[in-house]
Amino acid sequence: MLHIYRTTARSKRALIGYGHIRQILVPPTGRQQRSPLCWPIRHCSANVRTFDTMLSTRRAEARKSILVQVSSERSYNELYHYCSQFGTIQSSHHYRVDGDGDGDCHYILLEFGSSAEADAAMQSGVFSTERPGVRARSIFLWFRTGPKPKLIAQEEPKRSLSLIDGTQPIQEAELNGLLTAAESIDDQVTVLHRVTKLNDLGKRLRFLAVRQLESSLQGMFPQAVAHPFGSSVNGYGRMGCDLDVIMDLDSRSGEPPDRTSRLVYHTKATNPNERTQVQRQLESIGDVLQLFLPGVNSVRRILKARVPIVKYHHEHLDLEIDLTMNNTAGVYMSELLYLFGQLDARVRPLTFCVRRWAQSVGLTNQTPGYWITNFSLTMLVMYFLQQLARPVLPSINRLIQLSASCPPQSSAPVTRFGEGETEWAYTFLKNPSIYGSFRSENEATLEQLLVQFFEFYSQFDFSQRAISLNLGSTILKPDHSPMYIVNPLETVLNVSKNVNLEETELFRMQVRNAVWLLEAHGKETGAPTEPWGLVSLFGPKQQERITPQMFFTKRLLNVKDIFDEVPADAPTQYRNPAVKSQVAAIQRATKAELHKLGAGGGGGSNNRTGGVEPRTSSPMEGTGVKLKRNTKRR
Repeated sequence: MLHIYRTTARSKRALIGYGHIRQILVPPTGRQQRSPLCWPIRHCSANVRTFDTMLSTRRAEARKSILVQVSSERSYNELYHYCSQFGTIQSSHHYRVDGDGDGDCHYILLEFGSSAEADAAMQSGVFSTERPGVRARSIFLWFRTGPKPKLIAQEEPKRSLSLIDGTQPIQEAELNGLLTAAESIDDQVTVLHRVTKLNDLGKRLRFLAVRQLESSLQGMFPQAVAHPFGSSVNGYGRMGCDLDVIMDLDSRSGEPPDRTSRLVYHTKATNPNERTQVQRQLESIGDVLQLFLPGVNSVRRILKARVPIVKYHHEHLDLEIDLTMNNTAGVYMSELLYLFGQLDARVRPLTFCVRRWAQSVGLTNQTPGYWITNFSLTMLVMYFLQQLARPVLPSINRLIQLSASCPPQSSAPVTRFGEGETEWAYTFLKNPSIYGSFRSENEATLEQLLVQFFEFYSQFDFSQRAISLNLGSTILKPDHSPMYIVNPLETVLNVSKNVNLEETELFRMQVRNAVWLLEAHGKETGAPTEPWGLVSLFGPKQQERITPQMFFTKRLLNVKDIFDEVPADAPTQYRNPAVKSQVAAIQRATKAELHKLGAGGGGGSNNRTGGVEPRTSSPMEGTGVKLKRNTKRR
């Protein structure tokens, strides 16, 4: 955990709310406080939790949990005493989902001491006769009103609620207040990361959704496993992020069969076209989700996309979920980004800051389009940290070499997922020793790294060079894409293929503007009431300062504007009389030709004057990349 202390004198502005900032920067612990001169270790120890261990821990938590809808958080005491009869309650979390018109919906997540106790609580549930519907047992229940409690006062629960309203993201005004009260930009980046990242309750709820998917299909497919990937598990997720899941109906298909058994299962013949088979399976799974699973609604099947997916909303978890199949690269990429975040404590806060900046200036958008995605921005941050004189992160090829020189400390088997082009990733991502094999010698602060990031990409040659995280350096672009980032797992693909030239130039202009803002709006340069640091960088007026129209002007020109006579009150001055005579002769000859064309066409000369004046109001104007971008974005 990053601990930050400062010995410099604080201004009056920093004194406002600094106690709250100190609690965020330095979480309370039982250990002795760190000396101001003792900087944190900038690498992870060998016994750090690996990606597979993290997934196993979260799955175990979901296996021991149930979700109960209650009237409000005040129902916790009664719910605790009722559910204690099934086992020991280890932890409990409350959150609220905004309702349509009947008020907000309140939920409490209960974690028992074992999965058997959670199953006992779930099996004790009954179906309501007042709410007709498909009767399906699940971990999603509601706590109905019981008999009036006796007058004897009940004792307080042994474990209080860990969180109340734990899924609500921080408001913009409150975040700006915390950032303004920080002592430095370095502290601002740390505060931004800690108050906006996906918290423990958010991760628990996402793994409940994973468990529901698995349990709904394991009756017919006992080896079905749902693999979460993306920002929910790679350590870069923020509050409210979507959940991406890959469904594998037979996770043990690659294992050799038992040759001693003489009984073999009959199987259904599959479609020889793998893509068609995946589309049919996802369509059927979408029907199961929509018809039978509690809490699932708004199911959308996007089967014609390059990667077929099923999107749906879970009303009890207030969560958007994207379900796909056979996309092994997504799992490996999530593990790779998780590994990068574990190698150095500055990687995730810096990435959070860059993503927040890109969102505030309009570089990213939630809908698909020509703009830069959060994944592409993350790749840009990772490459920047690789190419420093003292790298903060190693290249992927260097990680493979380190993994080969560090044999695994444990021989415990791990789940092998996927084969083919991404098979090589298995060689080092599944080696627990890789987490402690690299130690960065770079001691730069987060503030220094943020400024260096903007300066680096303000001068980067996107027109000629492509970024390769495998090599930790640039290569010549294989094609004419405006921005080229080599996919680390499938090197023939471009991560930023969707980004057009306009968005690439906008990115370069915005990083230059960010450098100027950080230099001009430092803590000591402005008045105490003015925004500084990240507050000025994320300000609401940033999107209005630089627009694509500043460097992508209209290419259509009105010829009439060229040959119009100069007004008498502002005559043009010529130093050479010969040039003046030549210009006048050209104007007279051109007007005569235009007059002949207008008379020969049989139409009015007013409509022909200027040659192409009617084009200024034609549908051609404003079309192309700019109109497409603005249409989809706005």
